[in-house]
Amino acid sequence: MNTLILHIPHASTTKPLTDGYTHDWQTVEREVNLLTDWFTDELFAHENAIRIVSPFSRVFCDVERFPDDADEVMAQYGMGMLYTKTDDGKELRQVSPELKAFIKQEFYDPHHAAFTKAVDEALAEKGEVLILDCHSYRDIPFHRDLIKEQPRPDFNIGTDAYHTTENLRQFSLDFFTSRGYSILDNDPYAGAITPLKYYQKDKRVKSIMLEINRKLYMQQTDAEMPLKSENFDSVQTLIYAFIDGLLRCKL
Repeated sequence: MNTLILHIPHASTTKPLTDGYTHDWQTVEREVNLLTDWFTDELFAHENAIRIVSPFSRVFCDVERFPDDADEVMAQYGMGMLYTKTDDGKELRQVSPELKAFIKQEFYDPHHAAFTKAVDEALAEKGEVLILDCHSYRDIPFHRDLIKEQPRPDFNIGTDAYHTTENLRQFSLDFFTSRGYSILDNDPYAGAITPLKYYQKDKRVKSIMLEINRKLYMQQTDAEMPLKSENFDSVQTLIYAFIDGLLRCKL
């Protein structure tokens, strides 16, 4: 059985600090409701996988962004490691160098240290490891999405030329298409996370991303607290079956 790490970065709504936010708190909460990958911590709660779950909202600190804005494509839209703009481009937060350094040290770095440690331990025990990057997305694109074509598929896998094998990619595509779902590769979202210690350096670390269209499992809304739909349990069962397949998949 493969060692599988589930990286779940965007499920939390917690904001540990209010420093820097320039909007009223209602606007901040609306942005959190809009951008959170709702219920992904439940959809990917598989007992046979190691879970690394960010305990704070991406609107506070996005652990999937590069900390250096020069390396992060979304920084130009005010959505780097620390979001400074809302999805529609309005100012959300003013970030001083001191605030950025503090949040990186106290929140971003500890998350990645735990993530890297999990990969270290898996490699020491099994000699290889698979990371599943766990996300969801709106059926209607965000203003800041780089790919806005519609209609959007039911599922989206993100792959990496170095860390995603063709066998892993094909297994994932076949799993969902064989069950009647639409799925695209690197569209509308691309890539798959790997700790920087191993990124583009160690092929023993395999990685793939799965994005779930929220229309499949929840009632979508921008302003109010989202709710699960009647299909939530069946989608969770489907995701569990996919994870079971990854645990047995030839990498």
